Amino acid sequence: MTKQMNYEYFKKIFNETIFEKSKADLLEKISNSPHRYIGLFRPTKPKAKLLQNLLQSHEIRFGDAFEKILEEYLMLKGCKILQKRIESDNKEYLYIDQCFQKDGKIYFIEQKVRDDHDSSKKRGQIDNYEKKLNALIKLYGESDLVGIFYFIDPDLKKNKNYYSSELKKMQSDYSVDLHLFYGRSLFEFFGFSDVWDEIIEYLQMWKREIPELPEINFDLDAWLTFEEIKDLQPLIYRKLFSKEEIFNEIVLTLFPQKLTLNLLLGYFQKQEKSIYKSLAERLSNLLKK
Repeated sequence: MTKQMNYEYFKKIFNETIFEKSKADLLEKISNSPHRYIGLFRPTKPKAKLLQNLLQSHEIRFGDAFEKILEEYLMLKGCKILQKRIESDNKEYLYIDQCFQKDGKIYFIEQKVRDDHDSSKKRGQIDNYEKKLNALIKLYGESDLVGIFYFIDPDLKKNKNYYSSELKKMQSDYSVDLHLFYGRSLFEFFGFSDVWDEIIEYLQMWKREIPELPEINFDLDAWLTFEEIKDLQPLIYRKLFSKEEIFNEIVLTLFPQKLTLNLLLGYFQKQEKSIYKSLAERLSNLLKK
């Protein structure tokens, strides 16, 4: 069967979306709440908590990667991608996961990885979906609009009855065609079953290639790490270098050979702004201890 997308391009999208900038994001999280990672009244050591955070970040970013992949396949199938950022009645900006035109119809998709939300979150999901439906009706009208609530993982259907019931009520009230899909069923609806088969094949290949666990020694590729984190806001570094406990227990867990930290030190020393001179002095003192 002819492939719709090259596997290397598929892999590039997943790797860049999930893994790039994850180190910078983790440092920002640490700076905001360092005591979530250290302290006597925690059952884990900093290394375990840092690993947990990276894993959680990768889970979230998987949904972002799938969103990009689906858009790429929609374009390959000849769909016209429409604006995703729209304005609601109260001037609030809403983001549509997928919005495209196919065969004279306007489709919008609210896309989630899996249906495992608790009762309060599932209600929030439906309320958010209705806001987007309202805004899109205002923009495109009712007759040509088709709405879809989609879960990628077909094996979890915790709230299927709830979502089906709410979408039926919404469809009746708004006179807009609405659907709930899991996994393959979305692609079957559009006649794109070959795309789902390809995605499954590529995901299996990709998962065989990625490491079992994320690496939390950021010094293993010091230069790439430095390039990713050097332009973080000075505020983040001020917090990370504010206390010896934070530096010794968290920062040095991530940078045990101090290779990236020395690259940062050189970078700070070359900057003209006073804040970077202060950061350089503080980091230099910490590295000497």
